[in-house]
Amino acid sequence: MSGQRVRRSVIRGSGSALPETCVTNAELAKRVDTTDEWIVERTGIRARYIANASETTSSLATLAAQRAIAAAGIAASDIDLIIVATATPDQTFPACATIVQHNLGCNGGIAFDVAAVCSGFLYAMTTADALLRGGNARRALVIGAETFSRILDWDDRTTCVLFGDGAGALVLEAVDGDADDMAAPGIIATRLHADGAYNDMLYVDGGPSTTQTVGKLRMKGREVFRHAVVNLASVLAEVLAVAGMTSADLDWVVPHQANYRILDATARKLSLPAEKVIVTVDHHANTSAASVPLAYDEAVRDGRIKPGHMVMFEAMGGGFTWGAVLARV
Repeated sequence: MSGQRVRRSVIRGSGSALPETCVTNAELAKRVDTTDEWIVERTGIRARYIANASETTSSLATLAAQRAIAAAGIAASDIDLIIVATATPDQTFPACATIVQHNLGCNGGIAFDVAAVCSGFLYAMTTADALLRGGNARRALVIGAETFSRILDWDDRTTCVLFGDGAGALVLEAVDGDADDMAAPGIIATRLHADGAYNDMLYVDGGPSTTQTVGKLRMKGREVFRHAVVNLASVLAEVLAVAGMTSADLDWVVPHQANYRILDATARKLSLPAEKVIVTVDHHANTSAASVPLAYDEAVRDGRIKPGHMVMFEAMGGGFTWGAVLARV
């Protein structure tokens, strides 16, 4: 034993929040030219939650944060770093994270947003991990929150059926421990990537500096599917190599919930058994930056993910951006 000390970012608690209104495929088919069979066959989605006029990204983020704080057994005042991953903030500025901070009553610490769309939560986790290990904060709230229904074109049946709203949150705490203790909890390895050459495959056609409007989501689904499978399999293999592990060492994979076919294809590419993959896309649809923490919190609360388990988080989003985080719970 070397006795060398190392600082790790440990997951202390998780929480999630969904809007009040659940919309099934059959209900959606009343306003969109589609059918339950068409949606399920192509995506695996059966329902999604849609925010009402009184529900916002910050209100969902705040509720998810409160539940994560309760699960961690700490007070909101113990939080000194908040990062919100979102593509649908309440305002262009200030950051959604500052609204959540004020709602929680822990003003004065670090609070900012990251914009990496569906992989935003992985970017936020990696950023929080670096700040915690660097001594800039002790306890962090990492939140993925979206009201994607606000930027959907409800006349485009190929995209509007895919998305939903929601929020998920993790509390991370900086903990010092023995570098040789391989059983210790904490984030083990992270890797992030981006390639702006693919902007036109998944984007929003508006913005303050161009159209002065919010814009609507546009996607070339077939091309996104192909890139997603390749990029996700690649980054998962990359993180495992950094950690000196193989897919057999994983207890669970918590992927971005975009499409069941992407989840299945990625798992097969890595020879991962389907029973190790957390799937919530059927009842949450694609909630962008919220999908990974939503899926994680559900699996923790229903008892699948337990202390000591090795968990791989992964996602890919528009831009393209993609990444993965490996952690022992």
